[in-house]
Amino acid sequence: MEKKMNFFEKYLSVWVILCMVIGVILGKNFPVMTDSLRRLEFGKDSHINIPIAVLLWLMIYPMMLKVDFTSLKNVGKKPKGLLITIFVNWFIKPFSMAFFGWLFFKHIFVPWIGPEAAQQYIAGVIILAAAPCTAMVFVWSYLVDGDAAYTLVQVALNDLIMLVAFAPIVKILVTGASALTVPFNVLLWAVFIFVVIPLSAGFITRNILIKSHGEEWFNVKFLPKFGPVGITALLITLVFIFAFQADNVTSRFFHVVLISIPILIQVYFNSTIVYWLMRKFKVEFCVAAPGALIGASNFFELAVATAIALFGADSGAALATVVGVLVEVPVMLSVVKICKKIKNWFCSN
Repeated sequence: MEKKMNFFEKYLSVWVILCMVIGVILGKNFPVMTDSLRRLEFGKDSHINIPIAVLLWLMIYPMMLKVDFTSLKNVGKKPKGLLITIFVNWFIKPFSMAFFGWLFFKHIFVPWIGPEAAQQYIAGVIILAAAPCTAMVFVWSYLVDGDAAYTLVQVALNDLIMLVAFAPIVKILVTGASALTVPFNVLLWAVFIFVVIPLSAGFITRNILIKSHGEEWFNVKFLPKFGPVGITALLITLVFIFAFQADNVTSRFFHVVLISIPILIQVYFNSTIVYWLMRKFKVEFCVAAPGALIGASNFFELAVATAIALFGADSGAALATVVGVLVEVPVMLSVVKICKKIKNWFCSN
């Protein structure tokens, strides 16, 4: 029996497009209301919009509830697959995206987008690639019959690495590949607000409820209740972002198409590297396939939050991260199909 995604996950790109349309309509027809919402920030020039910050937290917290740090005790059981995905996630993926962003936006696409937009788009795609996927990894692993225990270990370990590596990588690569200034204190605050707090809250909630009600109740009864919360918060956030981006989207719709190109290349590039390394080191398919998917997908919720915190909800960087949300599901589903089609690579090892 073929495994399937749930209704909202399967058609996420459709919901994103609908949110884009709704947001643009609101932004163009209700400019005073949109401007008032845009001005609601945590302090002058903080770029952290209050409504979006609340929505992003509601979006990230349910995902952090799924992270089981007790799985780290199994970290040494399948070390080859784990080491390969960590290597690609943190030593290849953000740097390759910085290169693709620099190549396409600063050189190939610059006649159509202009140098100022190019800097913003470079920053956006780097932020997108600097955070490995968290919640959606469980979906991709499920669809390829991946090792669920391995996926849990990978997500838990990546989240811990993210706490210390995400901010320095974003700072170094954005500053190096573009002419933009990245305020490191704002970046650290973004990590604290959108990773440390929801991760800690998820960890505490998970442990308290499992101790009081049991793991089965937590997974079967409690977690499913938060699924609609995360998706709803994501969709409302996108409406806000596209309302703030209304002028950019209507006047630069072709830019959205151009932004998607290096993102698509990066997905296939990194998934191919992971898959090839897994085969070379004779890692079994149930680890290799989710590893390839983890190496290709992104923690787009954190990327959107960080881009907004650094450059504002109406910035080109925020738009670039939102394009990442738009292409994530169909592209990753294509990687799932490719992995399953060449499963025989691993059967002979």
